[in-house]
Amino acid sequence: MAERDGAEAPADIPEDVRKLSFEDALTELEAIVQRLEQGRGALDEAIDAYERGSALRRHCEAKLRDARERVERIAMAGGQAETQPFDVD
Repeated sequence: MAERDGAEAPADIPEDVRKLSFEDALTELEAIVQRLEQGRGALDEAIDAYERGSALRRHCEAKLRDARERVERIAMAGGQAETQPFDVD
């Protein structure tokens, strides 16, 4: 499924996760991490939560990649601007 600006969403991300904003996905991912760190609940629930968290992580990474690419395109829109790779370190 194509997302805005033609960027492709990873095919293994469930549709309900794809519909989440970055902020909502990150909030849910943080809640899952906290639950898993507490170690409460059944093993099957923990596995399901881990799988959901993994999909949320991939979704957030795709959203961040798309945002970075959009910012780089905006910087180039002025004609004279040059872009440099975004360095998080």
